[in-house]
Amino acid sequence: MAYLTDIELQNVGFKALGKNVKISDKAAIYNPDQIEIGNNSRIDDFCVISGNVKIGQFVHIAPFCLVAGGEKGIQMDDFSGLAYQVQVFSQSDDYSGRTLTNPTIPTKYKKETKKHVHLAKHVIVGAGSIVFPGVKLAEGCSVGAMSLVNKTTEPWGIYVGNPAKRVKERKKNLLELEIEFLRDNNGSF
Repeated sequence: MAYLTDIELQNVGFKALGKNVKISDKAAIYNPDQIEIGNNSRIDDFCVISGNVKIGQFVHIAPFCLVAGGEKGIQMDDFSGLAYQVQVFSQSDDYSGRTLTNPTIPTKYKKETKKHVHLAKHVIVGAGSIVFPGVKLAEGCSVGAMSLVNKTTEPWGIYVGNPAKRVKERKKNLLELEIEFLRDNNGSF
C-alpha cells in the first residue's frame, strides 16, 4: 500500500491533521475542509471519506470502507476501527416510496434522515457491516461481520446480526493494554 507523503497530506486541506497519519494514495477524500484526523490514524486503499468526519487517534479504516459524514457528521473516537467494506452513513433517503430519492432530486421532493453517528472509544466494526444514521456505538462495543446496526448500543457488548443484537459481553482486558501501550510510549502521541 502506498501512502500520501506529509507534503501531499498537508496539501489536501484538512480541517485538522495530526502527526503520523497514513492515508492511501488510492483513498478518495471529499470535503477535506470538514474532516479532522488525529495522530497515528490510518485510512487504507479504496476508502471514501466525505463530509463532516472527525477521526480520533489510533483509528484504522480498512480497505473499501465508506464513511459518509454528510451534514450531521460521523465521529470515531480513539482506538476505534472499521474492518473491510464497512459503510457508515449519517444520512439516508426515505425508501418507502412516499418521496423521491437520490442526490439529483431537490430537497422539496425528498425526506432524508440526517443524524450524527458516534463510534466511541475502542469500538470495532466487523467486515461488511453497515451503521445507520443516528446510531451511537457505545464504548468498547464490537460488531460482528455482516451486521446491520440501526440502533444505539450499550457499552462493552458484542453485537451481531441483521438487525444487530447484543449476544454477550466484551472483555475489557484491552483497557490495561491501552495504559501499558501509552506508558511504554511516554504518551508522546
